[in-house]
Amino acid sequence: MTARAQRWWKYAMSMTDTIRRKLTEGFAPAALDIEDESSRHAGHAGSRPGGETHFRVRIVSPAFEGVSRVERQRRIYAALADELKTRVHALVLTALTPAEAASRGSR
Repeated sequence: MTARAQRWWKYAMSMTDTIRRKLTEGFAPAALDIEDESSRHAGHAGSRPGGETHFRVRIVSPAFEGVSRVERQRRIYAALADELKTRVHALVLTALTPAEAASRGSR
């Protein structure tokens, strides 16, 4: 993809789509749920017209096997570094291995 096409694609995709793409590429999740909670934070710090600033992410991936909770979050933040520097103000994360998700009775 050309640099121009990459810039266009970056702004044509919703932030949810961008988060989904980057986490899928980086972690090959067995399950990935992304909820845009921006409407709940309208008028608060970091909110912007049009939303796409506050997200709740639940990701289940074998890539987290043997990795501490803190390190999982660091890796996710690294994958989303550009978005966190610019458009995303808040990110609530739940990062599980498939075994952890199964023990909680979820996928």
